[in-house]
Amino acid sequence: MTQNLYFFTVLTPTYNRAHTLERVYQSLCEQQFKDFEWLVIDDGSTDNTRNKIETWQVDSPFPIRYVWQPNQHKKTAFNTGVKEAWGRLIVALDSDDTLLPNSLQSMADVWRGIPDDLKSGYIAVTGLCARPDGSIVGDRFPEDVMDMTSLDMNFKCHVKGEKFGCLQTQVLKHFPFPEDIDGFVPESMVWRAIARDGYLTRFVNKVFRTYYESDDSLSNEGAVSGERHALGILLLARDTVVNCLPWFRFQPMSFLMAAARYTRFRMHLQRAGKPLPPAVELQGNMSRVLVSLMYPVGWALYLRDRRRHA
Repeated sequence: MTQNLYFFTVLTPTYNRAHTLERVYQSLCEQQFKDFEWLVIDDGSTDNTRNKIETWQVDSPFPIRYVWQPNQHKKTAFNTGVKEAWGRLIVALDSDDTLLPNSLQSMADVWRGIPDDLKSGYIAVTGLCARPDGSIVGDRFPEDVMDMTSLDMNFKCHVKGEKFGCLQTQVLKHFPFPEDIDGFVPESMVWRAIARDGYLTRFVNKVFRTYYESDDSLSNEGAVSGERHALGILLLARDTVVNCLPWFRFQPMSFLMAAARYTRFRMHLQRAGKPLPPAVELQGNMSRVLVSLMYPVGWALYLRDRRRHA
C-alpha cells in the first residue's frame, strides 16, 4: 500500500553518528525538491541518535521515519532500508555526507528523461561527488550523458572514484546484500550483480553529493583495514576473476591485480584461522590460471602486510 508513496526515499544507515547526522538533516531541509522521505536505519547506536531524530520529526518539512535494529552491519541496515522504503527511488546517503540543494531535483529530472517504456531496464541515475572545497572526486564520465551498465563504465571507460545517485527500489529488492557473510561486503558485489543482469545506469556529469572523508564512516569500512575486512576483499577479488571475465580484455591489469589480492587476503584469513565459506572458491580454468600466475605477487603483498603489522 505504501509502495511509491514518495518519489525518493533518502536512506541513511547509521551507527553512533549523532554528531554528523545534523549535517545530513540540514542538507535535506535545503532541498528544492520536496517529494521525499528520510528513512534512518539505526544499526544499534548507543549515543543520542534516537533523541535527535525524534526532535527533528516534530518540525521537519519532510517526513522522517526512524527504524532501530540491533547492531549488525551496514549491509544489513541497508537491506532493512530497502524493505522499508516507500519511495520509488532510493538515495543512499551516508550519515556524514550532504546533498547539494538541487540534488534531488536534478536526479528527478534525469530519471524523468528516461522514456517510461524503458525505465524498468534501468537501475540507477549516477552522478559525481565533490569534496567540501568543490573539487571532483575521481574521474568525470567521458560524455555528459551516457547509458550503459556500471561494469561497462568501470572496465570499458576506465572511470574511477566515488560516484553517487539514486537507485530503483524494486530492482534493489531482488539484489540484497548477502547477510550470511560475516562482516564487510563491498558494495560493488551488489552493483556488479545488477549490471550482469543487464540493468543500465544513466550516468551524468552532475554533482549530487558532497563527500566528507572520516575514518569511522560506515562507507569507509572496506578501506581502513585489510586484515579486518579480508573476507570482503577476497570475495570482491574472486568476483572479478570469476564473474567479470567478459571484461578482461578492456583492463587486463585490473584482473591480474585482483588475482593477486585473492591470494593475499586468502592467506590473511588462513593465518587468522577463519573458516573460508564456499563462496570464495574459484570456478573455471581462466580464474585458476590468473590466480596461479599472480600467486608470487599475492604472496609478496601478504608478507608486506605482515611486516607492516609487526
